[in-house]
Amino acid sequence: MGAADTAEQPPPETTSDAIDALLEAARYDDIDDLMSIASQGVSLNSKDSEGRTALHMASANGHINIVEYLIHNGVDINACNMEKNTPLHWACLNGRIEVVKHLIIAGADISFLNKHERTPMDEAVGRGKMDVIDAVNEAVAQVELTGTRVS
Repeated sequence: MGAADTAEQPPPETTSDAIDALLEAARYDDIDDLMSIASQGVSLNSKDSEGRTALHMASANGHINIVEYLIHNGVDINACNMEKNTPLHWACLNGRIEVVKHLIIAGADISFLNKHERTPMDEAVGRGKMDVIDAVNEAVAQVELTGTRVS
């Protein structure tokens, strides 16, 4: 393969198929596929055409091992999709208690407003997920006790 051949093909992180595969691995809790795709040069912060990241997918579906892996590897914890929802919005919307706690402890912004001017907690309340509110309060208290700053 010559230099001209490499110049014609975009790097893996820019192909929509590679990004879709990364997000699918996160959505379906397939850590091996996720790691394999990332090892091929696909950024863990890659976004699909709707602005969703692997962290959005793992958060929405409650895949705590993927969430932990992504956080450990430095993804943007407050990445926004086209609706300006963060992974914390999605975790709150779907009642993913453990994910909510992990995201907050890792520094997720609990006051971030989405396109509809709703915080992650607003979304939880709107869906009747009151146990999420307890989880948010518990995680915020834990962060305050350890001296870490919450946005």
